[in-house]
Amino acid sequence: MSILKEPLFHFFLLGIAIFGWFSYLNDPPSVRDDGGQIVIDEQDIDRLINQFQSTWQRLPTPQELNGMQDALLRQEVLVREARALGLDQGDSVVRNRLAQKMEFLTLSLAQSTNPDDATLQAHLAENHERFMQPGRVAFQQIGLELSTDPTQIEAVLVALNGGADPAQFSGPSLLPPNQPLSNARQVDTKFGRGFFASLAELPKGKWGGPVPSSYGLHLVKIDISEPASLPSLDQIRDDVLFDWRRDLKNELSDAQFDALQAKYEVTAPTAEDIARRLGQ
Repeated sequence: MSILKEPLFHFFLLGIAIFGWFSYLNDPPSVRDDGGQIVIDEQDIDRLINQFQSTWQRLPTPQELNGMQDALLRQEVLVREARALGLDQGDSVVRNRLAQKMEFLTLSLAQSTNPDDATLQAHLAENHERFMQPGRVAFQQIGLELSTDPTQIEAVLVALNGGADPAQFSGPSLLPPNQPLSNARQVDTKFGRGFFASLAELPKGKWGGPVPSSYGLHLVKIDISEPASLPSLDQIRDDVLFDWRRDLKNELSDAQFDALQAKYEVTAPTAEDIARRLGQ
C-alpha cells in the first residue's frame, strides 16, 4: 500500500492498472457504433448464447436466440435515441450507475489481489481491535426479590458457599439457573443491559452478589470466565483477507479519485458559502 503515498507518477501507474484490469474483465461494447449504423456481429451472438446458457443450462433455440437479438437491437436503438434527446443528462439513476461502475474497477482490482501471510499478519496487528473475540462467561444464578433484606442475602451466600443446594433458595423464574458460556450480547439480551459487565466484579468459583437486573437481584457463581482475545491469523484468515481487501479498495478508490480529479479545474461553493446559503 506504500505506492499510494508516492507522487503523482504512481497515481498514473495506478490508473493504468485499474483501467487495464477493467479491460481484461469486461467484454467490448455489445454493439458497435459505426456512425449511423448498428452492427450486431458474431461476437454479440456468442455473448447472447453464453448468457442464455449460463442462466438456463442449455443452448437457446433458434427462435429464442432470434428474440434475444431483437431485444438487443431494440435496446440499442432506444438507448441511442435517448442519448440524442439528452435523456441521460441530469438523470441521477444513470449518474449513480456510472459512478458505481467506476468504483467497481477498484473493487475488482482489490479483490483479485492476494497478499502474502506477512502482509495479512501486519494488517491483523495494526487493526487488532477489529478482530478481537469478545469475552465470555458461564455462570449459575438464583433470583431474589429487590426487597430482600441484606442480612438474609448474606445468610444465603454463606449457605451457598458452604455447599448448600442452590435450588432450595431459588423461586419461580423465567431465567435459567445455569447460563452456558456466552458473550456480553447474549447475557445482556437475557438478563438486561449491563448485567455482563457487573459479573466482572465477582470472584470465579464462588457465589457472590447481589447483582441487580431488570428482574430483581441475583446471586451468581462464575464457573468459567474467558477474557477477550485476539485469534491467530490461521483461525480468521478469511476475515483478515476480506478486511485487508476492503481497506485496499478504499485506498485505491481515494487514489483513483484524486488522480482523476486533478484533470479538472473545480469551481464549487466553499463551506462558508454553504453556511451563508443556509443562514447559519
